[in-house]
Amino acid sequence: MALTRRPPIVGRYMQEEVALASRNSGMPLEALRYDVTPAGLHYLLIHFDIPPGDAAGWRLGIAGLVERPRELGLDAIRALPAKTLRVTLECAGNGRGQMSPRYPSMPWLEEGVSTAEWTGTPLAGLLEAAGVRPGAKEIVFRGTDRGIDRGTEHDYARSLTVAEAMRPDVLVVYAMNGQPLLPQHGAPLRLVVPGWYGMASVKWLAGIEAVAQPFDGVQQLGSYHFRAQSGDPGVPCTHIRVNSLMAPPGIPDFYTRRRLVQPGRVRLIGRAWSGGGVQVGRVEVAVDGAWHEARLDPQAGPWAWRGWSYEWDAVPGEHVLACRATDANGVVQPMEPVADVSGFGNNSVQRVQVTVGA
Repeated sequence: MALTRRPPIVGRYMQEEVALASRNSGMPLEALRYDVTPAGLHYLLIHFDIPPGDAAGWRLGIAGLVERPRELGLDAIRALPAKTLRVTLECAGNGRGQMSPRYPSMPWLEEGVSTAEWTGTPLAGLLEAAGVRPGAKEIVFRGTDRGIDRGTEHDYARSLTVAEAMRPDVLVVYAMNGQPLLPQHGAPLRLVVPGWYGMASVKWLAGIEAVAQPFDGVQQLGSYHFRAQSGDPGVPCTHIRVNSLMAPPGIPDFYTRRRLVQPGRVRLIGRAWSGGGVQVGRVEVAVDGAWHEARLDPQAGPWAWRGWSYEWDAVPGEHVLACRATDANGVVQPMEPVADVSGFGNNSVQRVQVTVGA
């Protein structure tokens, strides 16, 4: 599939980027105080338009290389065994706006991450009931959001290998934080793939298809690949890279967002997370380049971010705060962004400018 890519940009944000930033939304970093992000503060990346979603008439089709093709309404799906998981989702492009040159797309800084409690039925049960045939290689998931990207008109669609789709924690979801899904979060039905970047969790889910060949859709083959340079075939984006964020302390300047903090003991808090089921093992906090061990909260499940805290004795002056996480495999956040043509997977260390004054 030959797809036209946009060239990287150096300099100010373009009008199209500002328009994307206006219709999508990041999680305000002060919302890191919540173990579970309120639905209205959860980050949003909507590729095309929010499609209409009539819960009463919604049908999920399961077809392709299956023994028993079927269509299920929302009531039938709700009647299946239910499971609730606390899952941290992060956009693969989170941090793109900090890179230079940057890829012209949604200009995330750091806010494209959130955690919610998702309720649905395990995808594996649906696939087992349909009877996936031995010749199937992948499972394709199609949403009803339709548009044009890279010159090709298509419904948003992604795929997983059969083995990945059969993991017991991959859910077909109808509720978020104990309430029915909101339209912008995929109502009435969506996929949630724990441990993966958010592009895998297809919203407005209407079709599931077992196929014999690797799926070559625009969002699968033409996008969401780590590429060090143009022309590189790349490596598909899958598991979330280890990352962390600090809730900015004190109060902000309206325009610059620089923080003002009073002298004395200041409790810094934040969250750290990783993907693929690998837990966070350590978080450090730096004050003007000197690193200190942070205190970790108990782990709140295999797929959710982990809280951390650090007591800082703030003295008057200008300071730079930073945090970095290390996962259980010893992988540490990099100090600077790793080069990527599309700005994917930027998990470099966050820095917060702070003025401590009377």
